[in-house]
Amino acid sequence: MAPSLGNKPALPRNFGRYTLFDFIGKGGMAEIYLARAQTDLGGVRLSVIKQILPHFAGNTHFAEMLVHEAKLSAGLSHANVVQVFDLGREDDRLYIAMEYVEGFDLNALLRLCSKSQTALPVEFALHAVADLLKGLDYAHRRTNEDGESLGIVHCDVSPSNILLSVDGEVKVCDFGIARANAAIASGEERDDDFVKGKAGYMSPEQARGEEVDARADVFAAGIVLWELIAGRRLYRPTEGGESLLELARRAEHPELPARGLPEEDALRAVVSRALQSDREARYPTAREMLRDLEAYMTSAGLFASPLRFGEWMRDHFGDDIVERRRSRERAVLALERAGAPVTLVAIDGAVESPASVVSVVPPVPMAPAVPMAPPGTPKANTLVFGVLIAIALIAIVLALRSR
Repeated sequence: MAPSLGNKPALPRNFGRYTLFDFIGKGGMAEIYLARAQTDLGGVRLSVIKQILPHFAGNTHFAEMLVHEAKLSAGLSHANVVQVFDLGREDDRLYIAMEYVEGFDLNALLRLCSKSQTALPVEFALHAVADLLKGLDYAHRRTNEDGESLGIVHCDVSPSNILLSVDGEVKVCDFGIARANAAIASGEERDDDFVKGKAGYMSPEQARGEEVDARADVFAAGIVLWELIAGRRLYRPTEGGESLLELARRAEHPELPARGLPEEDALRAVVSRALQSDREARYPTAREMLRDLEAYMTSAGLFASPLRFGEWMRDHFGDDIVERRRSRERAVLALERAGAPVTLVAIDGAVESPASVVSVVPPVPMAPAVPMAPPGTPKANTLVFGVLIAIALIAIVLALRSR
């Protein structure tokens, strides 16, 4: 059992061949960490480790479903899909190791934009959805060695599962996680908050508990596109009115608001077809939706490159976030090399370890999504990290002098 202060474990700590050094968050199914592992060639690779919570991992049906889906996900290798590296058990904890994407999830980026009153340029919003569709199309078309479809459906396409790197990459994560969660029998083990939280992006057939196919993911991508263009949530339950799940079952949506964009009717047509409640009238594949969306982007002159998108994110939000994550890693490395113990310190009245401050690197959220506060630069945090680095440097100097 790892030592902890309050609800947060002391970091850094070893977990099998991984060293966990930053606490990203805790979702409905897992605790999520940033970790590093040494490769066979002596290099270091950063990974996101999802430690499945014990009461979920102890559910045999859930564990079997998660292992099955994770194995399918591990076979996905595409520029717009987060890579799964590893799956196993360590210290009786079921875990998944995934590719680390340095940047934000789309939810976090939109919160940052709202807080700073920074508008997300339309061409970058379209670029993000186009890359999302590329990742979905790749996964939907995967086959086994006999050429038979693997039937991969994400089932949880939402802004929290769309990761944006500070280099302008767009990657969809958590394929199969929602299916594993849905495999849990109804009752006390069922996470109702997951259903409520994700209902805002469910296709009507999924909200009704029917069998789903790739068209459910197309519908969810249509909601993401609608919201990015409209600048607000599509489904907004009123107090005493219908729940998100009830709204999702009806799948009624207003027309995309006018934004004064070039050839706006063509964009409305793409959104409208993606959001058809009758799946037979919807885009049959993510590729078909992508084809029409890219045709609109070309005609309207709204194409954006990953290079430009990355530059925009770094200029507005990225550099500070990357540097603070790297400063935490440098502080931990310096302490380890000096042989100094990791000191647990109090920050703003809460007990924290140097690397367990809530991370602003992108979460790879389980269901329900891990809430992320917009990054800030509190003076207390800055002072703590500065003191830690200074202590580490002094320890290194003393160690060198003693030789």
